[in-house]
Amino acid sequence: MTNNPWPIDALQDAWQLATRMHDGQKYGGADPGEQIEYMNHIGSVAFEVLTAAALEKDFDTHLAIHCAILHDTLEDTALTYDELVHRFGPAVAEGVRALTKSNTIADKQAKMHDSLARIKKQPKEIWAVKMADRITNLYAPPFYWDNEKKKAYQAEAQLIYHELKEGNRYLAERLAGKIKAYERFLK
Repeated sequence: MTNNPWPIDALQDAWQLATRMHDGQKYGGADPGEQIEYMNHIGSVAFEVLTAAALEKDFDTHLAIHCAILHDTLEDTALTYDELVHRFGPAVAEGVRALTKSNTIADKQAKMHDSLARIKKQPKEIWAVKMADRITNLYAPPFYWDNEKKKAYQAEAQLIYHELKEGNRYLAERLAGKIKAYERFLK
C-alpha cells in the first residue's frame, strides 16, 4: 500500500494500544521539574513521518505510521513481539523490533550500532521512523542532562544521520538541521 489511504481503524487501534501501553510514562522537559506525557513524543514522531510521507512518491505510509506510533512499545512496555505480529502483522512487528535496542547488549554504543544494522535491513520507511524519532528528541534535552550527556547524544545523532541519510532525503535534511541547532544546548 504505497501512499494510498490506510485503514483508519487499524491506525486508531495502534494509537489506542500505544496510549494504553505508555500510560503513566513521562519524560523530562526542558524546564526544571517539567514532566511531559510520553504520548507527546509518539505524536511528534508520527507528525514527522506523515510529513515525509506526503513528500515521497514511493512511501508505504501505512507501514511507516504504524511503526512510528508503536516504535517504543517493545523497548519501553510489556507488549511482546508476538502481540504485535498478531495485531498488526509481521511487517510492522519486524519494523518495531528493528527500532528496539537489544536488552542483551550492555554497551550503549554497541546497542545503537546493532539497532542501526537491523534498521538498515528493513524497508526505508523504518529508516524514516528512526530519523523522525531522533529529530523529535533533538528539540531540547531534558533539564537534568549534563553537558557530557548532551554532547554524547548529539554525537549519536550524527551516527544515525550518517547511517540512515539515504533512507529519506527530507528527514535527513531535517535531522542534519536539528543536529546543528542542538549546538545551542552545549557549553
